[in-house]
Amino acid sequence: MTSLEEVLRAEAPRVLSALTRRYGDFDACEDAVQEALLAASMQWPSDGLPDNPRSWLITVASRRRIEVLRSEAARVRRESVTGEVAPDSVSSVDDSLTLLMLCCHPDLTTQSQVALTLRAVGGLTTSEIARAFLVPEATIGQRISRAKAKLQDARFALPPADELPARLTAVLHVLYLIFNEGYTASSGDSLHRVELSTEAIRLTRQLHAQLPAEGEVAGLLALMLLTDARRPARTTPDGHLVPLPDQDRSRWNREAIAEGTDLITTTLATAPVGTYQLQAAIAAVHDEALQSDATDWRQILMLYELLESTAPGPMVTLNRIVAVAMVHGPTAGLTLLDDLDPALTDHHRLAAVRAHLHELAGDRAAARECYLVAARLTQSTPEQHYLQSRAEALTNPST
Repeated sequence: MTSLEEVLRAEAPRVLSALTRRYGDFDACEDAVQEALLAASMQWPSDGLPDNPRSWLITVASRRRIEVLRSEAARVRRESVTGEVAPDSVSSVDDSLTLLMLCCHPDLTTQSQVALTLRAVGGLTTSEIARAFLVPEATIGQRISRAKAKLQDARFALPPADELPARLTAVLHVLYLIFNEGYTASSGDSLHRVELSTEAIRLTRQLHAQLPAEGEVAGLLALMLLTDARRPARTTPDGHLVPLPDQDRSRWNREAIAEGTDLITTTLATAPVGTYQLQAAIAAVHDEALQSDATDWRQILMLYELLESTAPGPMVTLNRIVAVAMVHGPTAGLTLLDDLDPALTDHHRLAAVRAHLHELAGDRAAARECYLVAARLTQSTPEQHYLQSRAEALTNPST
């Protein structure tokens, strides 16, 4: 049975869309929706779930919005309001895409886009977002308040056709960031923040349903499914990280792998190739290998070379170098690391890759030192424990 929290989280963005389309002023409408959600959380447990929860929420939120409008000094605006929004006339309109586009408005910083998307579209509370990103609740509250203030005069409508591709790119980037932070937390005691990765997948599913012909939307959804499918095997019962080669692949979510593989296979055959599609294709090659030594590294290397040519970046290059090492040997990879972008000099991932390649090459002392460097650089406790354990294992010649 669907929980009350799930109902409220699913309906919140649709209710906000309805009010914003009717009244404008995103900030004030969001406040009204929050009050309606609070009222529902207090009344529904005792009164029971309404026959049409969305209409109930729209009605209560619109009443609150009208009360605020009537108390304002601007007579023209006050007199223009003659009644409540008709719930039945707007509840069937799905403005999820419009709301996503609004939350990823180019006037907002990426941090504000992420926070506002999780609050307005994802339905997460300010405290939930703060816990997920390990920052004070006041900080998230300030980001959201500043974002809503900037959007006060923004028109609630899809951007013009010539602006749509750029805005969609921002939306996909925000969803990608949310998923990545949930799948591998950048800091803290837990490797995963499941509420973030789950929410990113849910929102991307909604986006794909509205834009089924957009190859990069499908590619991003496939990438999330294929990556998240490995989550059950990424940690031990006590929360320690398990690297990809050592994972028990029988614990991978085969249903998610099948869905993601079908999605990326279809998309690559029907849409122009994009960066998310290439990343999804790489994930699919990893997932189709039932054992680590069955991984088709030559195909992965080819895909990374294509990805680097279309979307160059230091992290893409680093991943390509790993593939080079798996195909041509660790020495070839170590040689390429010396010319890597200086931007990664202090990134723990570079030190970890260097350590792994030294270990494959048989240089235990160099590998141990690099593992310790990587452990000092990361802010993730599970990653620290894993990297330190690798260094300790290399200290004993018998291991």
